[in-house]
Amino acid sequence: MIISSAQLFSYQIPLNKLLPVGKQRIELRSGLVFRLQVSENPQAEVTSGLRTELVEISPLSGQDIDRHPLMGFSQESLDDVSQQLAERLESLIGKPLIHLLDLAEETQYPSLAFGLSLLYSKLIGQLDDNGLSLQNTRVVPLIYREEDESISTLQDRIRSLPKDIRSVKIKVAQTSMEEEIKLVHQVLAIRPDLKLRLDANRGLTLEQAIDFAACLPIDAIEYIEEPCIDHNDNPNFYRAIGMPWALDETLNDPKFKFEMQPGLTALVIKPMLIGTLEKIQKLQYDADHYGVRTIISSSLEASLGIESLARLNQVMSPDEIPGLDTLSAFSADLIIDSGKANCLSFNDLTLMKSA
Repeated sequence: MIISSAQLFSYQIPLNKLLPVGKQRIELRSGLVFRLQVSENPQAEVTSGLRTELVEISPLSGQDIDRHPLMGFSQESLDDVSQQLAERLESLIGKPLIHLLDLAEETQYPSLAFGLSLLYSKLIGQLDDNGLSLQNTRVVPLIYREEDESISTLQDRIRSLPKDIRSVKIKVAQTSMEEEIKLVHQVLAIRPDLKLRLDANRGLTLEQAIDFAACLPIDAIEYIEEPCIDHNDNPNFYRAIGMPWALDETLNDPKFKFEMQPGLTALVIKPMLIGTLEKIQKLQYDADHYGVRTIISSSLEASLGIESLARLNQVMSPDEIPGLDTLSAFSADLIIDSGKANCLSFNDLTLMKSA
């Protein structure tokens, strides 16, 4: 297949409620939409075998509500990525589709590497949706206390969870340890059948993590993501308390190499932060060897990106429920309809470059 046309768009979507990025909060999500058309025989008088696909590329960077840089996630900026992709756009035309993978390997930006490799896989049919829709995609609900939200309102949200929900994710290491211990027990008092995935975002010292976990019913905890500020302390946390733990932010280090450690039970993979599908598949292969779960998770993408992650999860981890419950905060969908009143079309986006 030969690349016949390409367009690069940008989007901005205000959020209806603040979303947590570690301990920071954001009120706006920005990103890119990259659309590519390929042809089986571009030299024919009537172009044959046309196929068009698009991807969202949205590094998790920028500023929080206090205009401080987001820390601990994407190292590249949206401007970095859009400039590099715009500069290469015209050089793609007339090239074999495989050229996308060459660019994905060359770039130093993980979000662009993932987007290019994802687009390649879509165009060759590896990620066809098989009837998938965002309205019926299973997710693990994300539980966190919104700004100025009362405890009673939060409790009502927990009570309203569908009965077939079996796991929820709770952000911890955000406020006081006492409040968060109380929250965990309140969730389980309302829904004792739930299993909890806790996410500390490297927010606790080893001593704090042990003290926190000691106050929780360990049998109700699937795992806690990145409990310790220093990820090297995580095995010691497990030895002390026996609570399974997962890696998340640590996976984003370009030098990361999988090594089995006591208590490690899952890799929470945010593809936008890691890079090519080949790199992600290598992580999964290494984890599978030791019986470690791989769970696809969002980087707060809009609906276009979330739908792609749901497709990827169908292929990579069909028996796992992905961590994709962030769309409720978005004021509008992006190209792919998740049921919101407003869904942005290409006419609502800013065309940055076309070739």
